[in-house]
Amino acid sequence: MATATTSAHSTPSRRWDLIGRGLMALNSAVTFAVFINGFFLMAAASDDRLMVEGWRTFGYFVFSAMWAMLAYRPRHVPAIWELVILHKVAAAVLAFTILDTTEGMQSSITDSSVAAFTIFAYIVCRGWESWRVVQLGNAPLKAI
Repeated sequence: MATATTSAHSTPSRRWDLIGRGLMALNSAVTFAVFINGFFLMAAASDDRLMVEGWRTFGYFVFSAMWAMLAYRPRHVPAIWELVILHKVAAAVLAFTILDTTEGMQSSITDSSVAAFTIFAYIVCRGWESWRVVQLGNAPLKAI
């Protein structure tokens, strides 16, 4: 019979955990508001920009949902932290390469801010703990 062994893990203090979760909830709420605004932008978009505006709008919903999951259970959603951080850092880097445009200037501020908030929350909430997986005998993998 196989027994599971896990390394000791530490839980963040309640205060830091609430701060990190609060930042993720704030990111989620603001992004949801931008998602709603996206429908107005889609309605005003020309036919050749409709797909781009729609893609962006639906992306805001996905990111709002991912930040909500991180706020709700920060140590139970493997890969979401890293995917959000990767995307937001990549978007910020892209924005900094086109600072001479309106979208580049706006995105350099927003994407670098939410990337920083998410990285900070990842650290204080110990987001890497979401990767802890235990396999007990033939039981399915389950995150702790």
